Amino acid sequence: MAFHEQLLAAVAGRRGEAAANRLCEACVDLFDVDAAAISLVFDGANTGTLGHSGGPALQYDELQFVVGEGPCLDSVTTRRPVLVFDLADRRESRWPLYGPAMLEMSIRGVFAMPVVVAGEYVGALDLFRSDPGDLTAAQLAGAMLAGEMAGVPMLDLMDGALLAAASDPTADAWAELTALSRAEVSQATGMLVAQLNLEPTEALVRLRAHAYATGRSATEVARDILDRRLRLEPDRTGDQDD
Repeated sequence: MAFHEQLLAAVAGRRGEAAANRLCEACVDLFDVDAAAISLVFDGANTGTLGHSGGPALQYDELQFVVGEGPCLDSVTTRRPVLVFDLADRRESRWPLYGPAMLEMSIRGVFAMPVVVAGEYVGALDLFRSDPGDLTAAQLAGAMLAGEMAGVPMLDLMDGALLAAASDPTADAWAELTALSRAEVSQATGMLVAQLNLEPTEALVRLRAHAYATGRSATEVARDILDRRLRLEPDRTGDQDD
């Protein structure tokens, strides 16, 4: 059975997040990779994970949000696949934070396929491999097809108003789509704005910096802030847990 038939069979009868997760699981089975995730990208930032093949994939994807760099962002910016065969290669230095962090988690190869909805580049399908090496021509073609298919679950998760707005690139559909994931981060950022009298952008930077410094995900830190288990200091000299 060809890759496109296997991918279609994997998502048959599923919609939304369930289809996104199954598509990622199928990519792991078909393309000789260890993990896969579908990233949402808005306004130059990784803002959410639509689907993933498991816990590690979610961690790899969210790290791009924490450090503000990685294959999904580059794929959307360049509007083309991003293929890195070995992050340990000394010539590979495009991600000074993300690259070494992934190597610490034993990931050597990363591949990102852009996801397009209604002509807008709204995310990327990310594939992660523990061993260095290239995708074969057939695997790359299959991964690009999977990236195209990833746009369908995004549309599934939009309500009727967003679906109607999707044909208009100037509409607010893309801003509202980002609300599908990392809702806790948005809420915690708002709490920091009120508590510390910060601009929203600076508040988000503070949250992400704490997550990176403590080796945790931004979502985990956000939940602690919302549950009042963590309060960030206003003087920026350090963070403390209550």
